[in-house]
Amino acid sequence: MVGEWATRWPVSLVEDRLTLRPLRMRDRREWERLRRANAAWLDRWEATSPTGAAPASFRSYVRTLDRNARAGAALPFVVELDGAMVGQLTVSSITRGSFCSASIGYWVAERVAGRGVTPMAVAMACDYAWFEAGLHRIEINIRPENAASLRVVDKLGFRDEGLRRRLLHIQGDWRDHRSFALTVEEVPGGLVRRWTAAGGGVN
Repeated sequence: MVGEWATRWPVSLVEDRLTLRPLRMRDRREWERLRRANAAWLDRWEATSPTGAAPASFRSYVRTLDRNARAGAALPFVVELDGAMVGQLTVSSITRGSFCSASIGYWVAERVAGRGVTPMAVAMACDYAWFEAGLHRIEINIRPENAASLRVVDKLGFRDEGLRRRLLHIQGDWRDHRSFALTVEEVPGGLVRRWTAAGGGVN
């Protein structure tokens, strides 16, 4: 059964200079420009289809994201810095019942990497997932060679739960990932609060 929180979609989250909001049809030009400009930066980490299926059209993609959000299966956000789109973050694979868990995936433009954008966006999404959506555990899966993403989970204090063999299909093959997680009980005051108290922020 979908919880009451799912009926609140669409939602926007704001913290300091960052906004997390739904992707909209009118974002197409800016989204496609950002993806093209960062193709070399992102392609080696992007999930692919093992069947070789072509990516969905932008219109179909946005509709699928919205449908999943309204069904309580995902929280798909655009990341904005000072009002400009700089990436995406999705809380996906939301499972209820005795599991109450989800996964987070994200990407940001190369020009904002290392400036605290990703840690803050992840912290904002985690706090919403825990304290508004009622989830218990958040997981992030990262390829062992993705140093930038490994720094994100390290900064935020995610636990390393080990290597998961051939977890996701990326660049034409099944790739190993390291799995990191946090539960709400480990961060009772919220992840944004803990991150900023430790001196974290967007620069």
